[in-house]
Amino acid sequence: AAYRVLYRSTGLRGEPIAVSGAVIVPAGPVPPGGRPIVAWAHPTTGVVDRCAPSLARGLFRSIQGLGEMLERGYVVAATDYPGLGTPGVHPYLVGDSEGRAVLDSVRAARALAGPGRASRTFAVWGHSQGGQAALFTGLLARRYAPDLTLVGVAAAAPATELATLMMADLDTSGGKNLTAMTLWSWSRVYGAPITKVVTPAALPVIDALADDCLETIIDVLERRGPSRALDRSFLAVDDLADRQPWRSLLARNTPGTLAPEIPVFLAQGSADTLVLPRVTQDYRARLCRAGSRVAFALVPG
Repeated sequence: AAYRVLYRSTGLRGEPIAVSGAVIVPAGPVPPGGRPIVAWAHPTTGVVDRCAPSLARGLFRSIQGLGEMLERGYVVAATDYPGLGTPGVHPYLVGDSEGRAVLDSVRAARALAGPGRASRTFAVWGHSQGGQAALFTGLLARRYAPDLTLVGVAAAAPATELATLMMADLDTSGGKNLTAMTLWSWSRVYGAPITKVVTPAALPVIDALADDCLETIIDVLERRGPSRALDRSFLAVDDLADRQPWRSLLARNTPGTLAPEIPVFLAQGSADTLVLPRVTQDYRARLCRAGSRVAFALVPG
């Protein structure tokens, strides 16, 4: 059984907000203590409300590993994050926003399943933007959701060192897209002055990119035209990390190390040009130095 849900979470100023998402419940008898939950944190789909994964025709295909998770008897909670599927600006790559939405999606799944049918135990799994969200879920879990028990964090190609990734990615069309969406979102969420760091010619292009979703390969192809425009004119500064408040915002949304008792799985494609392998390997090294148990898979190609 699959449900579209609307649940309560917490906004960046501590205010109550509504967040949408989906909950998928496997068939079969419920084990003693209830079904474990996997919280799925989605990769980049866009920054406007119609880009919510729960509204997409391909939701189930987009949840990597969904079939296996249901076969193992897990409930899957799939948040849209704030501002996707609900009014307001999506706080794109804003770690606290993502982590709270993920944790509250687990609470929503437990409430929807009914008393005793879903356990307090959960793991979180995400890719790219969702990898960052998964790591922030691990950072926030003990403080924000002491009623839940996090047993592990799995992140594929997570967005970790944001300042490094954004400037390194400017050589690629996809990288320009992600940086443009981040600037568009943060200028609205934080009030950061976008006109101080991008050229006047780039502003309408950024607005156009922010208004489109990323769900299929067709969406990627349709963004090629605006992306080429950014090749001609985009940033007005050499490095975003040299300018405030962008430097502080990049640091705030770069995940730190997790509590050592939380096991971590990291996966990384060796030829990834958006999330660079060396950045993920650097984060793995930081986790190891902090005492975390880390399983790491470098996927060739």
